[in-house]
Amino acid sequence: MFGFRKAFAVLALGGMLFCGGGAPAGPDAAGQFRLAQAPAQPAAAQPTTQPAPTSANPVGAVATLQGGVSVTRSAATSALKVKDAIFKGDVLQTAVNGTLGITFDDATTFSLRPNSRITVDDLVYQDRGTNNLAAFDVVRGTVAFVAGAVAKTGDMKIVTPTATIGIRGTTGVIEVPAAGTAGTAAQSTIKLYPDADGRVGRIELFGRDGSPLGVLARAVTGSVVRAIPGGGFAAFAVPISAQEADRDFAFVRQTYATQRIGRQINVQRQNLLRRNRLTPTLPTPPGQRLNLLPPGSPIGPTLLQPLQPQPTLPATIPPAVPTPLQGPDTVPPLAPPNLPPLQPLQPPPGLPGPTAPSLPRLPLPR
Repeated sequence: MFGFRKAFAVLALGGMLFCGGGAPAGPDAAGQFRLAQAPAQPAAAQPTTQPAPTSANPVGAVATLQGGVSVTRSAATSALKVKDAIFKGDVLQTAVNGTLGITFDDATTFSLRPNSRITVDDLVYQDRGTNNLAAFDVVRGTVAFVAGAVAKTGDMKIVTPTATIGIRGTTGVIEVPAAGTAGTAAQSTIKLYPDADGRVGRIELFGRDGSPLGVLARAVTGSVVRAIPGGGFAAFAVPISAQEADRDFAFVRQTYATQRIGRQINVQRQNLLRRNRLTPTLPTPPGQRLNLLPPGSPIGPTLLQPLQPQPTLPATIPPAVPTPLQGPDTVPPLAPPNLPPLQPLQPPPGLPGPTAPSLPRLPLPR
């Protein structure tokens, strides 16, 4: 009887482990698979240092941030802060109380609301270049974007679980509900809004399978792209109420402000990088080692000489011994010098000798 209970417990435990190891399903499966190697940790458990990037050159920076925001990079997750660099392959995620604004080198800017996730798949930008490109993946949440130079001079795409969006120099809002949200199927809502200067760009809609679905070219219009039964995707126009438009406009204006801040941060970062590249580095001659002295230390050849051993002083000092140059303790009195007697001066020949002047005789008193 005891052996039967033991075998039953082992089988039950194995069944629990088998049921709990299933793979994620639904439109958010790609994003969950991307983070499967490095699941997001609670804010208190996140490391303070960021993991090493997969690329040596950053492509953007954090412009604004509030609440809990993390980045998954090189299979490790850490917290983000303002002015942190963004690299290709980064997975950016906001917590339920977090918001994030990021600006890239071409001034493309994204604003993420709470519980949103976006991946920086690729970004290649050179000023006045002809092969610029940008690719982003909005996995879930609500994201506003302002396109930069890549959308005007190259190719910019944003991918969602159901759509591929071609951006042609414009501003928009993307909404992707989390997988398994009650009352929603696999879908993505894309809305077009005017730029800061009033111009209206163009958004091209494709299914995730690459099939063309339509174009948004009029301000304050939107479409929802859904997966249809039997396979494939379809786009449907969605009305935008005045209340929804006001809410989106506020979100877009916030993204414009984020773009201005992010541009300044990126310019500072690029200037610092350029200054470091222009600073010459003096090579060290072969066979020599660079001596690093603490600040304030005197510099001279004596510092490079090895220290010589110092003589050992005796414990007692011996009494002074007179040397041949030293006399006794008593010095005899000095004798007068042996000099010849002084002789009177003789006048030179031909000159009369000195005579005493004659004084007049004074009368004696009577």
